[in-house]
Amino acid sequence: MIKAYQTRCQERVDAALHRLLESPRPELKRLYDAMAYSLFNGGKRVRPLLAYAACEALAAPAEQANAAACAVELIHAYSLVHDDLPAMDDDDLRRGQPTTHIAFDEASAILAGDGLQSLAFSVLSEAQHNPLPAETRLAMLSSLAQAAGPGGMVGGQAIDLGSVGIALDQNALEVMHRHKTGALIEASVRLGALASGQATPEQLAALQRYAQAIGLAFQVQDDILDVESDTATLGKTQGKDEANHKPTYPALLGMSAAKAYALELRDQALAALNEFDAQAEPLRELARYIVDRRN
Repeated sequence: MIKAYQTRCQERVDAALHRLLESPRPELKRLYDAMAYSLFNGGKRVRPLLAYAACEALAAPAEQANAAACAVELIHAYSLVHDDLPAMDDDDLRRGQPTTHIAFDEASAILAGDGLQSLAFSVLSEAQHNPLPAETRLAMLSSLAQAAGPGGMVGGQAIDLGSVGIALDQNALEVMHRHKTGALIEASVRLGALASGQATPEQLAALQRYAQAIGLAFQVQDDILDVESDTATLGKTQGKDEANHKPTYPALLGMSAAKAYALELRDQALAALNEFDAQAEPLRELARYIVDRRN
């Protein structure tokens, strides 16, 4: 089921993203080419899937979450471009292809990331892209800004950079990853729910518990794969975290305990959806997928 659902959602969000990435002027072609390269390079679109699935779980058409799906993927793509830069993680490979600063140049990569980020907020704020009530658009903007900024993803990256070679305990490691990875995953679910126009406070709280659990499970599984997988499967340099002396769950807990923790988090996510009916099945399948994936 998840494969077919993933394909449908990918096609829907990619069509919308292609429309956004049409260069308005010839002299901006290189910039838009770099933005498109960063965005259409084989990503799994997990965050748009979560936005669509949350919207559908609340009995609304998936199309109502188009702007949300585009916005979270634009933010995710920008973060990867900047994370890969020499000043950050200094990666040459992303999803099996040269990273943006290798395929273009460092300045173009910085500008591409900047462009993707600002475009995300334009998509949410403008009625032509997000034809929801102004109050809903404002709530969505606020949620994304908090998740993407110093209180979320950017803050998590700062903690990550400051933690190289430092022995973190499990609580400190989770604080870092709830910011760096989890915040945008939580925002993806929340934006999809807000787009439905039907979410109660109780449903939003349950979906937040779900998203917090899968956000952490996603990172635990990433750490596991960085040890157990290979560069060809991952599409990025395998073993980079260990080589850079970054704190990871397998290093902290041991591989067996890290795998058990990923399953525990999956079960927490599924439990958070107990009050939802069959329309939330894609969210349940995504929780299982996140800990079963091999790349």
